[in-house]
Amino acid sequence: MDSWDHLRSFLAVIEEGSLSGAARRLGLTQPTIGRHVEALERSLGPLFTRSASGLAPTEAALALRPHAEAMAVAADALERTATGEALAVKGVIRLTAADVIGVEVLPPILAGFQEDWPEVAIELALSSRTQDLLRREADIAVRMVRPTQAAILARRIGAVRLGLFAHRSYLQRHGVPTAIGEPGFAAIGFDRDPEGARSIGETRFSRERFAFRSDNDLAQLAALRAGLGIGACHLPIARRDPNLVPVLQDAFAHDLEIWVAMHEDLKATRRMLLMFDALVAGLTRYLEDD
Repeated sequence: MDSWDHLRSFLAVIEEGSLSGAARRLGLTQPTIGRHVEALERSLGPLFTRSASGLAPTEAALALRPHAEAMAVAADALERTATGEALAVKGVIRLTAADVIGVEVLPPILAGFQEDWPEVAIELALSSRTQDLLRREADIAVRMVRPTQAAILARRIGAVRLGLFAHRSYLQRHGVPTAIGEPGFAAIGFDRDPEGARSIGETRFSRERFAFRSDNDLAQLAALRAGLGIGACHLPIARRDPNLVPVLQDAFAHDLEIWVAMHEDLKATRRMLLMFDALVAGLTRYLEDD
C-alpha cells in the first residue's frame, strides 16, 4: 500500500465490479487499475475472484472496504481544504430524500438556498431507500427514520402527522366512511413493499384491502388528489388543497419523524453546512404548518 491511488482503485473495482468500469469511473486506463489491484494483492493476498462476469470481492476485500472508505472520506476532506473548496460556497451538493418530501416540501427550500448561493449546483436523488452517507452516495439526506450509522451528524427536526383524506368529489359520490375497512369505500395503499404498512405504523392494513396499489408515494398522492379513494397524507400537504377532506380522524393518526443527516467530515465544507442549516430551518417551518 505505497499509494492512496491503490486503495482508490480497489474501492472503484468493488463498486463497479470490473477493471474497465473502475477505469471509467476514475478516468484512468484499465491496465493502470489492474496494476494497482495487483500491487495490493501482493501485499494483502487475494482480494477479488475473477470470472467471465467480472470481479467479485473476497471476504478479505469486504473486511478491508470500510477502512478504505474511511480513508477516502479523509482524502476528500484533505483535498477540499488544500484547494480552498471547503470555504467556498460553490460546487455541487447531492441530496437524497423520500419522494413526497423531495417533490412537495424541498423545492421552495432549495429555491431560497440557490437564490442566496447561485454558484452551488444541487442534485436531488428521490428514493425511499436509505442512501449510504458513509459511501458518499449523497452528501446530505432527509430521512424519515433515525440514522444509525456512526460518524453521521444528524438533527431531528420533529414529526409530521399523517392522517386519512379523500377528495371532495369522491366523498360526494360515495359518502363519508364511519370506520376503517367499511364496505363500499376504496382505499389507496402500498403494492408489494411491506414497508408501506410499517412506515405508517399500521398492521391492520394489508395489500388486499387496497383498491389502488403503488409502492411509489407520489403515485398514491396523485391517486388521492384524483379522487380514486381514501389514503394517508401529510397534514401540511393536505391543508394546501381545499379539496382534500379529512376522514376517520379518530380512527387513524401517525407521526412520522423527519431527520437531516450528513457525514461529520462535511461540517468543514461551508456550502454543506449552509445547506444543512437551510434544510433544518425550512423543514422546521414545514412542521409548524402541521
